[in-house]
Amino acid sequence: MSALAGKVAVVTGASRGIGAAVARALAAEGVHLGLGSRRGDDLGLDAVARECDVRDPAQVEQLVSDTVDAYGGLDILVANAGVGAYGPFLELSAEHVEEMIDVNLKGTIYAVRSALPHLLARGAGDIVAVASVAGLRAFPNESVYNASKFGQIGLMRSLDNELREHDIRCTSVCPGGVATDFALDDGRGRTEDVLAGMMTAEEVADVVLFALTRPRNMRIMTTAFRPMSEGSWG
Repeated sequence: MSALAGKVAVVTGASRGIGAAVARALAAEGVHLGLGSRRGDDLGLDAVARECDVRDPAQVEQLVSDTVDAYGGLDILVANAGVGAYGPFLELSAEHVEEMIDVNLKGTIYAVRSALPHLLARGAGDIVAVASVAGLRAFPNESVYNASKFGQIGLMRSLDNELREHDIRCTSVCPGGVATDFALDDGRGRTEDVLAGMMTAEEVADVVLFALTRPRNMRIMTTAFRPMSEGSWG
């Protein structure tokens, strides 16, 4: 039997890409799911599914509350919802700036604030933020996206220090290029041919599962990985 069987997890940004892959991977391990997305898609899984814009704390709270009501508690939060927009700093629209900070950073904060009381009530748990290598290294034409992801990882590192004594593990999963629609987002000027050398969403989900299934006496704070098609940092 899977170590995760019978656990309860909330996943944000769950309707496509990495979020959908994580949801399916968790379901295959016997995890009960609360899935939040702007579409409210249940992915054909036996799950609580709600429309959830993570910019709205009330919607995030409702997703968590409905999941806890359905399954009696909460063990795992996967904060995956994210957006990106790219280009020279002065050319980014105010709407893109606000959306990236609101979804990537504040959305993670709202998800943690909603989930944490229930994780504390369990006496143990996991918080996983799907961040990015862009939260560990600054890239040109990604300044605000970098800022949102650096902030997300900073949040998780602080929570690791704060929550470790409560047996709550806080992990930042930081992939490089992943072959999803996200890789083609505004301002990158990419075409679909770039996706061929990237990792799959399912491969990222495997890393999330790896972090969640470590023995409780160890934790993975930050894990970064890139496809072989991408260069090194140094």
